[in-house]
Amino acid sequence: MGHKSIVILLVIASFFSCEKEKEVLFFEDFTGTSLNTAIWNYELGDGCPNLCGWGNNERQVYTKENIEVKDGSLIITATKDSTSYFSGRITTKDKFEFQYGTIEARMKLPEGGGLWPAFWMLGSNIGEVGWPKSGEIDIMEYVGKNPHEIHTTLHTQDSYGKSVNTKVSTINDIEEGFHTYKAEWTKESITFSIDDNEVYVFNPKDKNENTWPFDQPFYILVNMAIGGNFGGPEVNDKIFPKQFEIEYIKVLKN
Repeated sequence: MGHKSIVILLVIASFFSCEKEKEVLFFEDFTGTSLNTAIWNYELGDGCPNLCGWGNNERQVYTKENIEVKDGSLIITATKDSTSYFSGRITTKDKFEFQYGTIEARMKLPEGGGLWPAFWMLGSNIGEVGWPKSGEIDIMEYVGKNPHEIHTTLHTQDSYGKSVNTKVSTINDIEEGFHTYKAEWTKESITFSIDDNEVYVFNPKDKNENTWPFDQPFYILVNMAIGGNFGGPEVNDKIFPKQFEIEYIKVLKN
């Protein structure tokens, strides 16, 4: 093959490679030394008076002090004093919301009974229609009392209280180092993967407001709960402090 032919092939390959690149809608790699409040909100307290225990009988109080940006990562630290548990929760509500796209995060999970770190999304209309009518997309939930398991779940009005749209993936080394959690959300389905291995596809045949509230903008949440209906009820008080570390979060347009 001549030199000219090789050049032409490289140009064509470059063209198609550029065509395949997706538009970046959101990218947060947690540089600097503080949380970027232009895109993130702190959610503080114990949820009271409107949602005490954050709706799940959780035991933590969320504070700003339990969240830090350090060495290129977001670090949420769960702590305990003589009477209370503390942790952190942040959201992009009213600052960054999107409808359809691929959302991905690279995270390192903490270990310990009672911990419940999560990477998830809520429908932006939750203030008007409430939960679960708003819909909820749980991209990653880890429950410390059940090591090696990652929960992927969709909450809708149709599955209220049952969590029937769910998958538990057992990965023996999931607590070791960083792993990537992804959801590809289209008009027809939501496909979840861990380290680029597909684990679950949600694609109900009958899509209506009760089975598919996923045709509207959603916002991002990252938090580490302690105890509660899912994470508890027992908490191992000997484990604290524990850190949930997030290297980056990005959203690409499909």
